[in-house]
Amino acid sequence: MLDHGTLFPTDTGTRQGSPLSPLLANMALHGLETAITPAVPPRSRQYGPPPNVVVYADDLVLLHADRSVIEHCQHLVSEWLRPLGLTLTPSKTRITHTLETTDGQPGFAFLGFHIRQYPVGHATSGKDSQGRFLGFKTLITPSRAALTRQRTKLHHLITHAQQATQRTLIGALAPHIRGWSHYYNRVASAQVFRTLDHTLYTQLRSGAMSRHPNKSKHWIMGKYWRVDEGKGWRFQPPLAGRALTRHSHTPIRRHVKVQATRSPYDGDWVYWSTRLGRHPTISPRVARHLRKPQGRCCACGLYFTEQDTLEVDHILPKAQGGKDNEDNLQLLHRHCHARKTAQDHRGRGTFAIRHGAEEPDDAKASRPVLNPSRGGDTPAEGAVEPHDFSLIFLQQLHLGYGSRGNALPTCRPDFGCEVCPAGPPNVALAWCGERTCAAGRQDDAGPRLHAERPGSER
Repeated sequence: MLDHGTLFPTDTGTRQGSPLSPLLANMALHGLETAITPAVPPRSRQYGPPPNVVVYADDLVLLHADRSVIEHCQHLVSEWLRPLGLTLTPSKTRITHTLETTDGQPGFAFLGFHIRQYPVGHATSGKDSQGRFLGFKTLITPSRAALTRQRTKLHHLITHAQQATQRTLIGALAPHIRGWSHYYNRVASAQVFRTLDHTLYTQLRSGAMSRHPNKSKHWIMGKYWRVDEGKGWRFQPPLAGRALTRHSHTPIRRHVKVQATRSPYDGDWVYWSTRLGRHPTISPRVARHLRKPQGRCCACGLYFTEQDTLEVDHILPKAQGGKDNEDNLQLLHRHCHARKTAQDHRGRGTFAIRHGAEEPDDAKASRPVLNPSRGGDTPAEGAVEPHDFSLIFLQQLHLGYGSRGNALPTCRPDFGCEVCPAGPPNVALAWCGERTCAAGRQDDAGPRLHAERPGSER
């Protein structure tokens, strides 16, 4: 290692699988992407856009639509690596097409994933930046080599735990299943997860049958799986303990590419809190609520910036019975929070704590109702009997407009329509789409609003 002109020789390398190995490789190959892009001709009709370069540790992918550009970039990479004493491995270097079959199978494997394009119709075809159909769809799935390694690892763990208890076997399998599933849950892995779950079941069943060679299959299934208890095919101890997690229990969440020059150390806490839901410079509660609305203010809908002042707000104010839990919290700008607080106070009205409640009525007969405008028990012309407020609402709708914007005809007493103010109380509102009144007679005025007794047919 060379640090400020001083050479520190390393007699031994890092162990296989250590996170230090890809870190050192990224440091050594830093600058490869910026060295390839300027050496390629700029965007033109002949060559198209510049190539996309993806580098991780000692793995490199170059993407471009023209084969000649790819071959030119391969020569540039070889020249760039020569001063470092590195070369491209011929057995691992391949130029292939992602859609057409040119040199072997289409597509390629990178970091355990298989990337390939499939010809499809317009219903599922991808689109370019201008909305034009491409005629193919890109699918990223776990590679076959990754599937083989996972099956081998599961078989190895089950075989070496033949004499262990079921709880110990679950403790050995669960972290590996969970870690592998979370690595591949960003791509199209649903079918692969179901396939691995079936493979895991057959391996567990084979191991259980070899442990109890003189027992029946039904006895073995009842001992290790909770089928007889109505819990389904759960590999779980009979009395207590956690069940074995499955690959398919991990939800699929699509990966969102990090912006070109973003880094977790650039100080942009708004971007990384929105993406990850955590950041060392802000509180976990603020980071979680930044991620929920994807970095937007829940009141105005604008994106937060580093210069904004953020405040946590209660959706239902605590003065109105709101709780201090996660579902009742949201993140707002300071000015949006002040405006919402003012609206909450204005909306309280008679529900304010210091306001007294209205006294209840003494009896049903003396409750506040609409009284006749004349003396006596007979209602005046145009008035409504104080039986039920549904008649008032019915009369207003009867004299208003229908849902289609057509004026409703006035009540016709000769039809005996129950919408008349003199009709019986406690009627239900109904919309008649035919040209008939409640009495069943024809009406040439078109669809009308009429009344219907509760329980009667329309």
